[in-house]
Parts: sequence; C-alpha cells; structure tokens
Amino acid sequence: MNYKLLGKTGLKVSELCLGTMTFGEDWGWGATTDICKQLVHKYLDAGGNFIDTANYYTNGSSERIVGELLQGMRDKIVLATKYSLMTDPADINSGGNQRKNMVQAIEKSLKRLKTDYIDLYWLHIWDKRTPIEETLRGLEDLVSAGKVLYTGVSDTPAWVIAKANAISEARYWTRFNAIQAEYNLLERTSERDLIPMAEEEKMTVLAWSPLAGGLLSGKYNSKNQTDKAAGRLDNSSRVNQHNLVIADAVIEVAKELNISTSTVALAWIRRNPNIIPVIGARKIEQLEDNLSCVTHSLDSKHIDQLEKASQIQLGFPHDFMKSENVQKMIYGSYKIV
Repeated sequence: MNYKLLGKTGLKVSELCLGTMTFGEDWGWGATTDICKQLVHKYLDAGGNFIDTANYYTNGSSERIVGELLQGMRDKIVLATKYSLMTDPADINSGGNQRKNMVQAIEKSLKRLKTDYIDLYWLHIWDKRTPIEETLRGLEDLVSAGKVLYTGVSDTPAWVIAKANAISEARYWTRFNAIQAEYNLLERTSERDLIPMAEEEKMTVLAWSPLAGGLLSGKYNSKNQTDKAAGRLDNSSRVNQHNLVIADAVIEVAKELNISTSTVALAWIRRNPNIIPVIGARKIEQLEDNLSCVTHSLDSKHIDQLEKASQIQLGFPHDFMKSENVQKMIYGSYKIV
C-alpha cells in the first residue's frame, strides 16, 4: 500500500482507510470481536495504518474494540474518531458541536480507545446551531492540551468548512486538514462544491460508503432486481432503476477487466489522488476484496464508461459558468491553455 500526506500536514496515511462502523454487534448486524481482530490484522498486514471510528458507532463498542486491538501498537496507527451525534437520549447536550459535548465526548473516547491522544479528531456532522468559532476554539484547546493532533470535518457544507479554515488561519488556530463525505458512483454530488473546495484548501477527502451500501458490490443489477420486484422498484429508495443502470455499468467493466465489481468501484474513486476510500467489512473475504483495489487502476475508456452512466448535473452556477456562451463572453475567441 502507498501513503499520502494528510492535507497540509506531514502526517502520512495509507491510501485506504479502515472504517470500523461494523465493529460490534450492538446494532444487530456488526462483526464479533474475533472477526474484528482478523479484519484489523489483515488491513495492517496489507500496509494500512489509518483506522477510523466514532463515539457513536455501535453505542461505543466500536471504539472499545479498536482500543483493545491496538494495544501494543497504538503509536504506529493513525487513529481517528468523531463526536457530534447524540449518545444519550436523556441528555440534550450529548449531541451537537458545542464545547460541552466535545469535552465530554473526547474524554470518553480516550477511555474507550485506551489512549491518551487522538491523531485525527472529526466533527461528525454540522449541527447548524453552534457558532463555528466556539467549535474551532474548543478543538484548538484540545490540540493545545495534547489530546488531539489534527482535526477534520465530516458531513458539512463546503461554505462552512471554507469559513472555518479562514477563521482558523486568521487566528492561528488548528485548521481542518481533511473532510469526510459520502462519495461513490451513485452519489457524486460532492463534485459540485465539497471536492473542489477540498482541493483548493489542500484538504484530503475521505470517501465514506464507497460501495454505496453494497449496491456496487455486484449483488445488484437491473435484471435480478427488476425480476424480484416485478418491475415495481421504489424510486425513492437506493435500489431504483437509475442506480441499477450504474450498477450494470460497474458489472460490465468488472467483467471486461476480470476483476470484482467492488474493485472497479473503489478504483474509480482512487482515480483522484486526493481521495481516500474508507473501506469497511463484516467478513474477512469482503476486506480482502476491497484491499485488492490498490493493485488495479482504470484506463480512460472505462472511466468514461462509468462516468457516462453516473453523470450528474452540477447545477447553478457551475453548469452556467462552463457553458459555451458564458465562456465566449469571458474569453471571446481566445483559448487558455
């Protein structure tokens, strides 16, 4: 496995991040501790060093399992966790981006993870209510205290992130060096603002749900799902005709290249060197399949084939700005190379 620098830092992270939302059985569908141990060791043996969890995952079991499994090798791992989502329905302040939740969450995460510092601490989702200055100053205090080394932000609009980094840099606070966003062949809307913003801000992008919740794993195609539903697909769900057409395109490319559909879907994400897929699994075979994507790349023909099937409208003002008429109004007959 190769390595990348995280944002505008010298921190080196592997080109695949191991997501651990499947660690623990509290939600009824996760992996046992024994399976989690196998997954972690398989990932580490492949050269991975970047593990991502959250205080919310499987009611805290994910952090506890990760903490146990990393004993004796903690310092070799770039360990990331998150806060923001409510962990106690009886406590209104156990959710949100405010300082109180942040301080309580980090102390509990450190205890569960059996460590005295977090390499990368994520704001899990923007709550739309806490002043961003409060959140940034709270994170800066955690960095100053040595409990956090770097910060990132997940599931947040691009304008909020850009504003946050401008404030941080003006006040010499720790800036966000990475973002997390859902990104896959079925969900490409991050290409409108989040991914361009991250490139401009020199932030690494972590793509969660790179296989679209399993829809790009090869189990779904338009024929078997249409047969199953007798043609009555729910267009409001993820398994709809539009998405199945994209799944068909992934399957076609996989057959041409004689590789798995998961490998194709992950290789498409990895075409952008600034994006790191967050891979997750409940079975060792799934992880092995995902890890194999580092040995494969797609040529322009197959990239075009996938992007044609999954293309999106960028919307206003992006499509307007790149239209031929507007370009002529800006540059006339001149070409910029």
